[in-house]
Amino acid sequence: MEIVFPKIPLYEGWGKPLRTESNVEGLELVEGHVPEGLNGTWYRAGPDRQFAPKDGDDIFIDGEGMAHMLRFDRGHVTYRSRWVRTERFVAQEKARRTLFGRYRNRYTADPEAQGLNPGTANTNMLFHAGKLTVLKEDDLPYEIDPDTLETGKRTDLDGQVSAVSLSAHPKLDLIRNEYVTYSFQAKGDASREMAVYIFGPDGKKVHELWFEAPWAGVVHDFAVTEEHIVIPFFPLITDLDVLKEGGPFYQWHDDKPCMVAVVPRRGTADQLRWFKGPTVSAGHMMNAVTDGTKVHLDVVLYHGNCFPFFATPDGRTCDSGPPQLTRMTMDLARNSDEIQLAPLTRRSGEMPRTDDRYQGRPYRHGFMILREPDGTSSVSRADLETGVIDVWAHGDAISVHEPQFVPRSPDSPEADGWLLVILNRLDKGHSELAIFDALKLANGPIARLHLPVRVRSTFHGSWVPAETLKTGRYHMEIAA
Repeated sequence: MEIVFPKIPLYEGWGKPLRTESNVEGLELVEGHVPEGLNGTWYRAGPDRQFAPKDGDDIFIDGEGMAHMLRFDRGHVTYRSRWVRTERFVAQEKARRTLFGRYRNRYTADPEAQGLNPGTANTNMLFHAGKLTVLKEDDLPYEIDPDTLETGKRTDLDGQVSAVSLSAHPKLDLIRNEYVTYSFQAKGDASREMAVYIFGPDGKKVHELWFEAPWAGVVHDFAVTEEHIVIPFFPLITDLDVLKEGGPFYQWHDDKPCMVAVVPRRGTADQLRWFKGPTVSAGHMMNAVTDGTKVHLDVVLYHGNCFPFFATPDGRTCDSGPPQLTRMTMDLARNSDEIQLAPLTRRSGEMPRTDDRYQGRPYRHGFMILREPDGTSSVSRADLETGVIDVWAHGDAISVHEPQFVPRSPDSPEADGWLLVILNRLDKGHSELAIFDALKLANGPIARLHLPVRVRSTFHGSWVPAETLKTGRYHMEIAA
């Protein structure tokens, strides 16, 4: 059977599907030195295409999951990538072709794929309570071997989850060793049920909350403070009748506001408080903090639709313009549901990250990808106290993946450590691993290592210290 990919920009140049697994037992050092204290594993997930799409078109967030691993051991760095062998992947491997149609639309799958889980496991990887999982928000997680990346079982966390899926953006509290996650459309496509789960250091469920969302929409990311859970709802909405007719999974409703739910971290549905804002959207949250009666949610905000490939019900595409890091504030003491918006930086960026120890806690530093008009991108650090943005101005044909912060020690001050970044060398056809001093990005990498493969795309991931892989627990602290 012939395999022919469509001639579209998504599959040309750097985006051409790689469709291969790799082992590199020792990356070649290009410049600098790998810090001696950098010992552990960086896991990432992203999409690739096993076979050409059915309808000749595609969107970049689709594709089978590829798990990536960069292991650091006293200056020696190895790289490994493996397909995540989901139910979808295994069925297509047997059929030698794509069996699923439009993104997340089960009604456009081939008859032989009916009843199979269509999840691609292509978005994120996290380690908690001794288990590594790979995540996609339309399915349950898959367990992955932390050393070989071989795919294990699709898991409902030992029968503790009744929702049909779990988010690709759970929050891992490295200080409490708690895992906070959720499910949207938790009873199936176009359902309005939301579920929130909290798991303790041993992986046992310690809290569960169910409530009804304002609509059956996307909740790609959320945030957690030390006292609250914050869940934003943007008007990208699923219509079951549209799905049955073969239409898109989401449609943008520019006549609806955004809504934000705030609930105590161990709260019940009757304690939930709703807030309302303008017609905006966001894919990713940087952090959230409870400050007295105010809850601040820091997001990469689009003044319109953050996923423009999902049109309105009447077929209009809505360009939102460049996103901006913005603080959304909800005041629990006011007799008002209004959301206050305040920009935090002047530059446009995406894929926001923090020093993960400070997730849900007062923080100063945030990291983002900055995109340039010529299609290249770079990594940046925003100092939220001074407003200064530290940027690596490389001047080369490079685009970067989401950065990952690694603390210099378990109790080092905030942002004192290293920033790991995968570089796409667009004019050279291969990737590199760059290591930065996180507080001195403008100085450039302190080490670069050659990846003799093209790491086509990764979305999100996490750093797991070597000690954590052995003990199953994080041993992090907030500096005094």
